[in-house]
Amino acid sequence: MKRRGKLVWAAWFLVALHLPVVLAGFVAPYSYETQDRMHPYAPPARVHWVDCAGKFHLRPFVYATRSRTDSLTEYEEDCAQQFPVRFFLLGDQYSVMGILHGQRHLFGVDLPAHLYLLGGDGLGRDQFSRILYGGQVSLFAGMIAAALAVLAGLLVGSIAGLYGGAVDDLSMRITEVIIAVPPFYVLLAVRSFLPLQLSAPATFLTIVSVIGLMSWGRPARLVRSVVLSARERNFVQAARGFGASRGYLLRRHLFPLTINVALTQMAVFVPQFILTEVLISFLGLGMSEPFPSWGNMLSQAQQYRVLTSYWWMLLPGLASVPVALAYHALADELGTRLPSQT
Repeated sequence: MKRRGKLVWAAWFLVALHLPVVLAGFVAPYSYETQDRMHPYAPPARVHWVDCAGKFHLRPFVYATRSRTDSLTEYEEDCAQQFPVRFFLLGDQYSVMGILHGQRHLFGVDLPAHLYLLGGDGLGRDQFSRILYGGQVSLFAGMIAAALAVLAGLLVGSIAGLYGGAVDDLSMRITEVIIAVPPFYVLLAVRSFLPLQLSAPATFLTIVSVIGLMSWGRPARLVRSVVLSARERNFVQAARGFGASRGYLLRRHLFPLTINVALTQMAVFVPQFILTEVLISFLGLGMSEPFPSWGNMLSQAQQYRVLTSYWWMLLPGLASVPVALAYHALADELGTRLPSQT
């Protein structure tokens, strides 16, 4: 029961991390491309409950900011201009999963003030909003690539384990080649042959396809071992004796036994593939501006001045840390349940 509780908590924590990303247009106060050129590298906003005169306010607020006279990228608050934080206010247009469209955001402040919860970048774009939008690329690239790798591994491993013989030998030799070739280098090679300026959907599909199709080797070997063991069990032998086809055996008896293997491999692969996408975009070969991913947002910190002066520009690189820890916790819990299921 305790083990099941940990599994449920890990799953719910991942839902809590992914839900704001899915609803990025609604949760984020601004669009990922909204700029305020008058406030480059704006620091994280200070949300106040008590004003400069010491008076307490029931509604949180921010002060308008202005550049200091001696620097264009250092700011000070103007105590004469208060802007309360409002909920469900109208703002930039957005769409959720390309289906739902709207202009009402969860929170924000009225213009001319800006609510930079995690600071702004060199073009005055809100880091918090861009991290949420960037998660739609980084998180879902990892998830879809992992699903593709695991599904291919299920197919190859199940066929190899069920048929055996020459089919098994050929499948395992191909699998060994796939395992030996790092998908990251294949992705670099494929990307180098393509134009640098690809559309966002084409770049996303390229990354997902290469990573997924070059990573199915290990799940295939694990699934094969499960199927080899399961096909000798009494209930499988009985079904075969009653004339069950191989397709029926796979669908009805063997695939259910591989579910935990597939889920565990998914939980292990997703953070790995997220980091791969982040690295590719950081190197300038993945998602390109203006659409954000955690990698191309982090690439701005390659400049020494940015790295040393604006610490909030490193936050996109830290966004993947809780996601990776949550997926590894989920994989650990699924792994502890595996022996009892197979």
